[in-house]
Amino acid sequence: MRTVSYEQFGEPADVLTTREAEAPAPAAGEVLLRLILSPIHHHDLWTIRGTYGVRPELPAVPGSEAVAVVEALGEGVDSVAVGDRVAATATPGTWSELFTAPAGSLVPLPAELPDEAAAQLVAMPFSALSLLEHLGLAEGEVLVQNAATGAVGRLVAQFARARGQRVISLVRRSSGVEELAAQGIGDVVATDQDDWQEQARALIGDAHVAAGLDSVGGEAAGQVLSLLGRGGRLVVFGAMGATTMALPSGPIIFKDLKVEGFWGAQISADMSDEQRRRLIGEIIARLLSGEATLPVSDTFGLDEVADAVAATLTDGRQGKVLLRP
Repeated sequence: MRTVSYEQFGEPADVLTTREAEAPAPAAGEVLLRLILSPIHHHDLWTIRGTYGVRPELPAVPGSEAVAVVEALGEGVDSVAVGDRVAATATPGTWSELFTAPAGSLVPLPAELPDEAAAQLVAMPFSALSLLEHLGLAEGEVLVQNAATGAVGRLVAQFARARGQRVISLVRRSSGVEELAAQGIGDVVATDQDDWQEQARALIGDAHVAAGLDSVGGEAAGQVLSLLGRGGRLVVFGAMGATTMALPSGPIIFKDLKVEGFWGAQISADMSDEQRRRLIGEIIARLLSGEATLPVSDTFGLDEVADAVAATLTDGRQGKVLLRP
């Protein structure tokens, strides 16, 4: 079988290779899966660089999510059957034609859900929806976010709207406003405009900005912080632009602002099974109704992983880059 692997941490384009390997055998409680599609997430790239919260043993096969078909069952597995199409979630090593996963981590899929959406069903949508749950915004309160053209940013805006909540989205370039409008997402402000703060405050009006979501770091974190209301929370989700945030101390002190982190993997691990099932059910329902969408930018074969990574890191990309066998 063909598989992507790396033997040292570093820039993905430098350390990733595609090679032949023996097919794994599922252990007790596991299943063997045949890949249909697997997305390239930014946390996959951070893991390859060795800068994510979890560092795998090397050599390692990257990837963490996929849509796949059950190929074989390990001992004691009766929750799925050979031939079932499933979403594999929080599963290391999905950039491979065949890989194993715990049976309990698999999500059965309705036939009407396309492979392209099923491949990215959980990681970003679940993070976005669980973030909204975590914030618990009261009626009339507003969330401000940056990185709004990214997968999580788009989903936060869509899920919030479906739940009757309001999000003001900041983008770095004016073209991002049109990109999001094409997906039906409004209340967007481009920070390359000199009067972006005035535009944002006009959209906010008299509402209380209770929370801000920063996925960029650097000066962009301070932009979100500047719009928070008294007692607001700056929630740090990622660091796409810089690993250090530039935050002025004055507003934090005088407006009693809080800065906190949000790591979706840990939130999910601490979540009850009942709540996890409820949120995944909501995700599937929103996707099938069209209230939320998961666009795809491009699809590459496993042999083209270097090109796929380059496409993932391209500014202005709209939708996920997927890998196929």
